[in-house]
Amino acid sequence: MQLTVNGEKRELQAETIGTALVELGMDAAPCAVEVNRTLIPARTRDEHKLTNGDVLEIVTLVGGG
Repeated sequence: MQLTVNGEKRELQAETIGTALVELGMDAAPCAVEVNRTLIPARTRDEHKLTNGDVLEIVTLVGGG
């Protein structure tokens, strides 16, 4: 399915946000996820179904100094 992830068109096999994060290699990092400008709670990511054309914004914490 074609999704836009952080402004970039991507072809993913994921059916849910949880599986999308695994496919993107971001499942271990704490992050916030929006789908079509709606914040999705972490507890519902494995249940939230994605559809072709969805727009995801994924924000992670970055440390440094």
